Amino acid sequence: VQLQASGGGLVQAGASLRLSCAASGDVFSKYAVAWFRQGPGNERDFLAVITGSGFSTTYGDSVKGRFTISRDNAKNTVYLQMNSLKPEDTGVYLCAADPRARTSALYDFWGQGTLVTVSS
Repeated sequence: VQLQASGGGLVQAGASLRLSCAASGDVFSKYAVAWFRQGPGNERDFLAVITGSGFSTTYGDSVKGRFTISRDNAKNTVYLQMNSLKPEDTGVYLCAADPRARTSALYDFWGQGTLVTVSS
């Protein structure tokens, strides 16, 4: 499966942004999709994951209550709604897919990432 992330940009602290991860190449509902944030040291922090059916979600502690992951299997797209953004949310946002939902970065398929910059 191929993934394409989009929707990043420059926003002020407290603003909202919605990212999209569009998929192609396979039956999308077979895959759990996760979002990670990559910092300057190239570490990948887990943000959220949603199962293929969309019935189950898991969030990282840093984004609980602020970010919401959702998916539309008819459009082969997963979304990450980000509210109350903070400067520490700045980074490259990557989406990843795997048949199994994971909170670690052990995903088989990755998109190219979209940059989010939050100014104070």
